[in-house]
Amino acid sequence: MSTTTLSLRLASVLATASLLAACASTTPQLDAAFGDAVREARAAQTLNPKASENTDPVLGIDGKAGAAAQQRYQESFQAPPKTFEIINIGGTITGN
Repeated sequence: MSTTTLSLRLASVLATASLLAACASTTPQLDAAFGDAVREARAAQTLNPKASENTDPVLGIDGKAGAAAQQRYQESFQAPPKTFEIINIGGTITGN
């Protein structure tokens, strides 16, 4: 075998080895902690983690008041309530 052929084979083996090394996974440390930040944030924002175990009815509002509140909520999407008034001091424009 000539030295040129041997050099080409050696270069080919080295190139293949370097390409395979570049494809090696470097994420096992990252994958082990994947989702931890989301779980920690959700836990920090949960006031009572066992709230779903409480089957007592909610007290404080009767059926009529609840139905009226729900109706007003639904109607607010059809005609949203005014959020501000235009106030003009010393001019001729008046608010609605």
